[in-house]
Amino acid sequence: MSATRRRFLKSAVAIGGVAIGGRGAGWPSLPALRAAAPAQSGGRGDPTQAEVEGWYRDLRNWGRWGRDDEAGAVNLITAEKRRAAAALVRNGRTVSLSRVFEPPQHFIRKNDRGDGAGSVVDYYGFIYHGQTITHIDSLCHIWEDADDGVWNGRHPDEAVDTHGASFGSVMAWENGIITRGVVLDVPRHRGTSHVTPDRPVHGWELAEIADAQGVEVGPGDALLVHSGREAFQRAGGVFGGGDRPGLHASCAKFIRDRDVALLGWDMMDARPNPYGLAYPVHAVLTYFGVALLDNALLEPIANACAEEGRHEFMFMALPLRVAGGTGSPANPIAMF
Repeated sequence: MSATRRRFLKSAVAIGGVAIGGRGAGWPSLPALRAAAPAQSGGRGDPTQAEVEGWYRDLRNWGRWGRDDEAGAVNLITAEKRRAAAALVRNGRTVSLSRVFEPPQHFIRKNDRGDGAGSVVDYYGFIYHGQTITHIDSLCHIWEDADDGVWNGRHPDEAVDTHGASFGSVMAWENGIITRGVVLDVPRHRGTSHVTPDRPVHGWELAEIADAQGVEVGPGDALLVHSGREAFQRAGGVFGGGDRPGLHASCAKFIRDRDVALLGWDMMDARPNPYGLAYPVHAVLTYFGVALLDNALLEPIANACAEEGRHEFMFMALPLRVAGGTGSPANPIAMF
C-alpha cells in the first residue's frame, strides 16, 4: 500500500469513513455499554441509562426486512408513500437542503484548442463525512460496539474493508430516497434563534412541536429537525466534533416509535451526553436502519414552511451511486 493511501485511510478512519482490522460476523445481543456518569431519572426529558440502552437493544429493526437487508427503514417508503408525497406538490416551489460545498482540494485545468474554442475541467478532493458537507450516511457507517456490529449485526470487518463496503453501502439507496418530508422547527417553537448547549432537543419536545405545528410524523417520513445551526454560528457559536448543542438521546425513541425512514438535521447529537454513548442519536442508523442526512441546511426550508403555512412537502435525496460507498454527498430538495 502506498504512503499516500495509508495517510488517506488514517484520516478516513479518524472521522468514521471506513473500518479496518478485526473479526467475523455474528448476531450477538447488545453488550453492556461503556461506563458513564449516572443519567438523571424521573425528569420529563431525562430517560434513565437502562431505558436508553433498552431502546437500542429491544426496539432494533435487525431482521425486520430480512437478515441480508441493506436498505433499512427506507423499506418503509413504498410506491404508495411516494405517490402520496408527490400529491403534496401544489405550487412547484423548490428549496435546497444542502450547505454550500467548498471542497478542500479544487484544481482547475483550462484547455485551449488553439482555434478560439476551449473547455475547463476540475478535480474535487474531499472527505464528506464530518461536520461540514451535507451528506447521507449509509448503514455501514458507524457502530457503537464492534462486537455488536453495524446494521443487521454484521461485524464492521465483514461489512467494510479498505476497498469499500460490501454490506450496507449507499448503493442500497441508488434509486433515491423520495418521500414525504416533515420539518419540526425547534427555534420557532421555543421563540429563540437557535438551540443552545445547555438545552438540547428532547424527544418529548419533538412530539410537542409536531402537535403545535399540526403535523403528524409517520412511517416512511423524512424527519427534518431544524435546530438553528446557521443562527448559532452567526452568533459566534462553534459547531464541530467537540461539545455542541443538538439532539438528546431521548429523540431516538420518538424516531423509532414513528417509524421514520430518514433523519435530517443541521445539528447532530448533543455533546456531552450523560449516557456514555459514542452515538446517542446517530445510533438510529445502526439499530433502527434510519438513513441520516448530516449537516443539512434547514434554515431556508424552515422559513419556507412558515411562508407556505405548512410543514410537509415532497422530499427528494439522491445519493451518488458510489460502489462500496459508506455514504454520499447530496443536494436534497424539498418541493411544495
